[in-house]
Amino acid sequence: MFPSAVGRSFYSTVFPPDWVHLGWSSYAAVWLSRVPAAIPDHIIPMRSNPDVRSAYLKQAAADWRLFLSLRAAELRSGGRLVVVLPARDDAGSTGLDEFMDHANAAARDLVEAGAIGADEVARMALPVFTRSKEDLLAPFADGRFEGLTVEHCAMEVLPDAGWATYQLTQDRHALAREQALFFRVIFIPTLATALDERRTASERNAFADLLTDALERRLVQAPAPMHRFVATIVLAKNAG
Repeated sequence: MFPSAVGRSFYSTVFPPDWVHLGWSSYAAVWLSRVPAAIPDHIIPMRSNPDVRSAYLKQAAADWRLFLSLRAAELRSGGRLVVVLPARDDAGSTGLDEFMDHANAAARDLVEAGAIGADEVARMALPVFTRSKEDLLAPFADGRFEGLTVEHCAMEVLPDAGWATYQLTQDRHALAREQALFFRVIFIPTLATALDERRTASERNAFADLLTDALERRLVQAPAPMHRFVATIVLAKNAG
């Protein structure tokens, strides 16, 4: 085993050709290579209007094919690639839709409170897109893509461990705090890039605190689980 750190995007080459025996990507592939369109009414494309969703769907399809092409070149013949990533079911649900609505509303609460500007929240867009099982398998319509074949592809629900605890304790504040911190760690750093460039580091840190607290206040009013849909796909690189 040869651990290494590569300081660039996985939408470019990260290892030499025919080098990797086993590749593993956990959750990262939900992030797109770029923001294809502004999201005027939400922070995530899946909850926006059809034009926005269409732009992100096209970007997600192109990025998925690019990601697979790059990883296929890096895999050795007989190698395997395992990709685990947030997904959506056949009905289009991710399991986090209402949660993200609360986060979007919390960001707008900060505008009403005068903590951030309307122009800043208008620029906030998370370049993520959850794919369906059909989306993940689309490049393999002919059975193979860039020398890769699908050995396994499954969708499952990842239960919210915090919700199980809440059902025992009925502590809605603890649940809301845990869920708000989940959002803070994963998404708030990206949202903070939309703040006015003249803002100081302390103001940016304050934004993270304010948005976390605003989201927590909303979540505590309506406790709900975050049972997320997760897809796992196992790909093999075949000889020839």
